[in-house]
Amino acid sequence: MKEIILILDFGSQYTQLIARRIRELNVYCEIHPYNGIAELSSNVKGVILSGSPFSVYDKQAPVPHLEIFRGKVPVLGICYGAQFMAYHGGGNVHSSPTREYGRAKLIYINNESELLTGINKNTQVWMSHGDSITNIPKHFQIICSTSDVKFAGYKIAEEPTYGIQFHPEVHHSEQGTQMLKNFVVDICHCSQDWTPASFIETSVNTLREQLKEDKVILAISGGVDSSVAAYLLHKAIGKNMTGIFVNNGLLRKEEFVSVLANYKETGLNVTGVDASQLFYQKLKGVSDPEQKRKIIGSTFIEVFNQEARKIKDIQWLAQGTIYPDVIESMSVNGPSATIKSHHNVGGLPENMQLKIVEPLRLLFKDEVRRIGKALGVASNLLNRHPFPGPGLGIRILGDITEEKVRILQEVDAIFIDKLKVSGWYEKTWQAGAILLPVKTVGVMGDERTYENCVSLRAVTSTDGMTADWVHLPYELLAEISSEIINKVRGVNRVVYDISSKPPATIEWE
Repeated sequence: MKEIILILDFGSQYTQLIARRIRELNVYCEIHPYNGIAELSSNVKGVILSGSPFSVYDKQAPVPHLEIFRGKVPVLGICYGAQFMAYHGGGNVHSSPTREYGRAKLIYINNESELLTGINKNTQVWMSHGDSITNIPKHFQIICSTSDVKFAGYKIAEEPTYGIQFHPEVHHSEQGTQMLKNFVVDICHCSQDWTPASFIETSVNTLREQLKEDKVILAISGGVDSSVAAYLLHKAIGKNMTGIFVNNGLLRKEEFVSVLANYKETGLNVTGVDASQLFYQKLKGVSDPEQKRKIIGSTFIEVFNQEARKIKDIQWLAQGTIYPDVIESMSVNGPSATIKSHHNVGGLPENMQLKIVEPLRLLFKDEVRRIGKALGVASNLLNRHPFPGPGLGIRILGDITEEKVRILQEVDAIFIDKLKVSGWYEKTWQAGAILLPVKTVGVMGDERTYENCVSLRAVTSTDGMTADWVHLPYELLAEISSEIINKVRGVNRVVYDISSKPPATIEWE
């Protein structure tokens, strides 16, 4: 059994970040609701208690069962987790007279503390709390302080249990990763052997044992998650995995042909279905964004089902669900195993009675890419920007026609190609073009034109939850605009979207 660091979630915005930092240390960890664990399994090497938007004295404050793990394995409480253990042990927690949000310096460090080995005095840490521990129980020992917070960190005597009121997982905590390494490696004695190679070996063996000679189908989009899932399944069960790649007519320029060729070059068993005309027919005259999404989704299911029925004796439906999808489906008010419906291929006929297999459900997006690289997935698939499930259907504002799709595909191809050539594609998390439902006056040669306006969108992000617009050089924007207007018939104006998320969203619909 692989070693596990257990992270109990109290609703903090940083909980996923704790997990990502630990995974970067090649140590496997899982996030569970604070009340989702009844007992510790033998492979749990340590427990981390996350922060929380609650105060320990709130009536609805989350109350973990400390007796399950305290004194049995090492424990690290972060922010709320630290405050709860101090409060539960007989200490005091009060609303801070000086609330700390942002950077602070550790002016006192107990160098004999195993948690703080190698941590420098005056190192910067990131605070985010409105409460502070004002008194600790007698058997608690102070291990660090800031100028405003005396009890910034503590250790409980005679047990490897620690609490800190700052966030080591946040980038602004300069030596935060070292603290986490001290905890998981030196205190919990994790072996740091959770690597792409070990994940692939374990997953392939597990999939072979789970699936045996059964047949599996997988909807492939050309994106990172579905591509890596396909490669992993292919390595495990070979031709018994069939990928179905549906062209909904809303893909990027020539994407259906190029992606299908990439799959087949590597020996993947993939069926390509060009259903673009069916999608155009069903979307004719529809402008409402939600209605477009529903039509695209239901039509995809219809086409996918038709192809699936051609394959005899299918027992499994594979999905590219990744760990953030799993975490988001679990509430801190109680555990849940339900994955959000928009991550699934819903609507399959009940008489198919397919079982679900999700080979990537333990991985974050960056880990999926690492696994894909180790599997030999083509770099143009692996490093591709996120692309919405409804495709260009939600980047054409208003109704969808084949001509509008052609225009947007041409614009998008120029934009993406220029980003790649200039080196900005790798610096950008997601980029694309939007066809606006307006026409503007222009002049080309000696003629007056009245044609379409397109908006370019490029953002930086880590997970899509927040995003900032990319400050592309003016010279590059001018070059892109000029090429689009000169080469794409039907466009005479280009604008650049400089909105961040929030308040705007990444996609326009």
